[in-house]
Amino acid sequence: MSMIMGMRGFLTTSIGVTCAAVLALPLTSPATAATVRAERTTTTTTAALTAHEKPEAAALPGSTRSLPLVPLSGERVLGAAPEQGLYRAGVRRFSLVGVIWDDPDTVLHGRVQVRTRSAATGTWSGWQDIDTHNDDHGADPGTADRSSGLVRGATAPLWVGDSDGVDLRVRAAAADRPDRSRTGAGRSPLPAGLRLQLVDPGGRAPLPGPPAGTPRVAAGTRGDAMVATSAANTDLVPYGATEIPALSRSATERELARREGGGLRAKPYVGPRPRIVTRRGWGANESLRRGGFVYTKRVKAAFVHHTASGNRYTCAQAPSVIRGIYRYHVKSMGWRDIGYNFLVDKCGTVYEGRAGGVAKAVYGAHTRGFNTDSMGIAVIGSFGSAKPSRAAVNAVARLAAWKLGLYGADPRGKTSLRSGGGNLYAKGKIVRLNVISGHRDGFATSCPGKRLYAKLGTARSTAARYQGR
Repeated sequence: MSMIMGMRGFLTTSIGVTCAAVLALPLTSPATAATVRAERTTTTTTAALTAHEKPEAAALPGSTRSLPLVPLSGERVLGAAPEQGLYRAGVRRFSLVGVIWDDPDTVLHGRVQVRTRSAATGTWSGWQDIDTHNDDHGADPGTADRSSGLVRGATAPLWVGDSDGVDLRVRAAAADRPDRSRTGAGRSPLPAGLRLQLVDPGGRAPLPGPPAGTPRVAAGTRGDAMVATSAANTDLVPYGATEIPALSRSATERELARREGGGLRAKPYVGPRPRIVTRRGWGANESLRRGGFVYTKRVKAAFVHHTASGNRYTCAQAPSVIRGIYRYHVKSMGWRDIGYNFLVDKCGTVYEGRAGGVAKAVYGAHTRGFNTDSMGIAVIGSFGSAKPSRAAVNAVARLAAWKLGLYGADPRGKTSLRSGGGNLYAKGKIVRLNVISGHRDGFATSCPGKRLYAKLGTARSTAARYQGR
């Protein structure tokens, strides 16, 4: 039996079914495991990339350049150099960088630093560290996301702003037990196939409304994916909406009653719906992701993350940052879609993440081992030493109060989740976790940064207050 069919409680909905409910397309049966495995993808494998710069087709908004790193020292043993890097000036503009490698199960033990040249002023930035620990994100082992054969190891992405020059260096960490026959000067080997990713998030693509005359569009086309993504939210807003407006608590309760066919429980404890910028609103290029949606049964917990992409962005740039992360997750790392279910910027704006409908239990790729029956909320930035804004923490609380309330979860409570496998809990183990948890609660990682993690108690109490508890 297919691994996908073996994922208990999962529902994979074809694009045709999603659109049918809203656009009167002919109903089709739910996608089979074979259909899911055959889903279209625009991601290329690392082997398919040449040793030269490989920009994507100019017709697509934005681009990703993948450049192989070269040894920075003369010492090279069995093809592995303890220091690798790349210097390029005068390249096509980019705003986000990261490093990928061939094997997603290999960890980069070392330090990655980058400096970039501003396209506006021509000046070089200082050296910035790129977070190398990004393997804690992603799909659970054995799932379709993880076993597609397209997934690669990667650092976290770093937002650098509009740039046209890059200087990168990767230094292997000192080995505890030097094996000079393999690693040269007593250093751990660097992963094979290191490549620099220069990501141009592009502008907001021109997105058409419903096709004129008839809602039918060809299956597998970009228009089809766009229709399905917007249609997934039509239980809340009209087709093509760029944002889902905020509601008062009473209006949210009425909406919940309508969605549940009039059956409103005595104390719904659902928080007021926050304003949410849709994927169309932040300019997602729907042709990048794989088609179809995957759902779990419910949402029992929310895992809070930081994107580790740095804090050097303005709130006006947040949609560009999200487009860059989305492109990095899909084109560079090989995921089916952006990993997070929601993102929050420093001004407290909430953005729809992975496609499938903001009120639905969409299966994400945010907390390895605990993506089932949970959602991932990522605050854009790095919060190891920087303090998250009050607006961002409040937005996390308000979003959690609403979404968890739809599924009857108490933000101050605890819940039981079954581990899908990770470095803290073995696959199959039932784990008791806070309903609002930090990423590090489910996987040994520094995410969401100690300063944001310290604010989760505030987020829990605020979310409970929004729910009227």
